[in-house]
Amino acid sequence: METIFVLLPLALLVAGIAVAAFIWAARSGQFDDLETPAVRILFDDEAPAPAAPGPAPTTPDPTGRDPE
Repeated sequence: METIFVLLPLALLVAGIAVAAFIWAARSGQFDDLETPAVRILFDDEAPAPAAPGPAPTTPDPTGRDPE
């Protein structure tokens, strides 16, 4: 019988926290758009931007000297 005096207020506290979390989520717009996140996975990724061309490759000097 003593456990009922502990478990009942504890259950009411947990239920109150769940109701408060639901009210907060509803007021902050968490349930506004339920379709877009589920469909977003189906969209193709955008193509990556082409890389910028680097400096022109130089041919090594056959004598082994620096071209400068």
